[in-house]
Amino acid sequence: MQFLLNIYWWQGFINWLIAKDKQVFLFVNQNHGNPFFDWLMPLWRNDKTWIPLYILIIFFVGFKLKKQAYLWVLSAIITVAITDQVSSHIFKPLFARPRPCADVDFSPKIRLLLEHCSNGFSFLSSHACNHFGIALFIITTLSTYLKNWKYAFIIWALLVCYAQVYVGVHYPLDVLCGGLLGAFIGNITGYVWLKKVSKIKL
Repeated sequence: MQFLLNIYWWQGFINWLIAKDKQVFLFVNQNHGNPFFDWLMPLWRNDKTWIPLYILIIFFVGFKLKKQAYLWVLSAIITVAITDQVSSHIFKPLFARPRPCADVDFSPKIRLLLEHCSNGFSFLSSHACNHFGIALFIITTLSTYLKNWKYAFIIWALLVCYAQVYVGVHYPLDVLCGGLLGAFIGNITGYVWLKKVSKIKL
């Protein structure tokens, strides 16, 4: 009997959580809509927008780390590869949650600001996971050089998460969990860089 009560309680909690998740989604996607954000957010969540930033970071790392720079770049690539593979090939198939823009019952209520809705699953957000992964890797490994500028990468990743909800392709819970997973992975790879890789003699 207790087991059945526990199952009932857990199912009730999940239903409540999903309902709140959709409520917050609509608040961001509908109530915060304005022409400037409608233009900015699709660009902000687009990976190609940040190519100049990635190039600038590589030059910065080359200037600061000298011979270790290529190992840092390789470690950064590995970080993103891990976050992307774990989020896309483990979590998404496991939970198989439809995106808000692909949910037949829910999609009529939303504003989709992209040309099309991806066929992939929603939970958890690979964008959030990847951006928080690289942000935490950068902060962990370059904190000495960046000083207070390191916090800009947290704001950058947070705005990517917000943009994913704003444009209509992810729920808040997707980006929250994706961001936490990415931060965890980025912290680990950053720690490995500091303790192991950066000490390799070239």
